[in-house]
Amino acid sequence: MAKIIPKKFPDDLEERQTIGFDFPINGNAVFNPTFQTKDQIKANLINYLLTNTNERVFNPNFGANLRNILFESVGDSSIEELQDRVTTQVNSRFPEVQVQDLQIDTSPDENSIYLKIKYIISILDIEDDVNIIIQ
Repeated sequence: MAKIIPKKFPDDLEERQTIGFDFPINGNAVFNPTFQTKDQIKANLINYLLTNTNERVFNPNFGANLRNILFESVGDSSIEELQDRVTTQVNSRFPEVQVQDLQIDTSPDENSIYLKIKYIISILDIEDDVNIIIQ
């Protein structure tokens, strides 16, 4: 008789096998390990969105380059440009992630941009969200 196995990565079946590390980087052993693929995808999204281009050694094209927008004047057109940039870059760099909703709040007095991204991991059929503050 056939057994139906839910959509899982082989690495997720091993309880004590780490896949990567999570943010913030300040755990007991400096790195907080991730044990599930969905957690590592979330950590990878955060890492990508908080990295500017030319910050990564040997990979200068890595990063969403969002901090450059902080010092530009914020208006409706710049928020639409930011939404397009985030959606396009997430879709191109993370093919397994589909952005469902993107909310952007700006705080010009604090030079901060708040991003809330709701997404679906299509290969796992899991819905999740990421909250990021860019300062």
